[in-house]
Amino acid sequence: MNKIRKGDQVVVLAGRDKGKRGTVSARIDADHVVVDGVNVVKKHVKPNPLKGTTGGVVDKTMPIHQSNIAIWNGATGKADRVGVKVQADGKKVRVFKSTGEEIKA
Repeated sequence: MNKIRKGDQVVVLAGRDKGKRGTVSARIDADHVVVDGVNVVKKHVKPNPLKGTTGGVVDKTMPIHQSNIAIWNGATGKADRVGVKVQADGKKVRVFKSTGEEIKA
């Protein structure tokens, strides 16, 4: 079970964007996620007339390792860790470690 999923509000813990908050827009692999507005780099692209793209310098959001982000707990207003709790019916749910309340997806 992934502790950080697409659509989660997260805060950056390390790196040049430390302290920024954003929404997870995609999971690249088991360890990397793309967060909107975080880790934005300048990318030089060639023009491609077949695709109709013009060349130049564009801003691109690059993946960030999930160890450098934490889920945002709106109730406490802080970053929080994620735990997994098994309900009575055997279903696993994600919970905040500090408060124990379920994370709404």
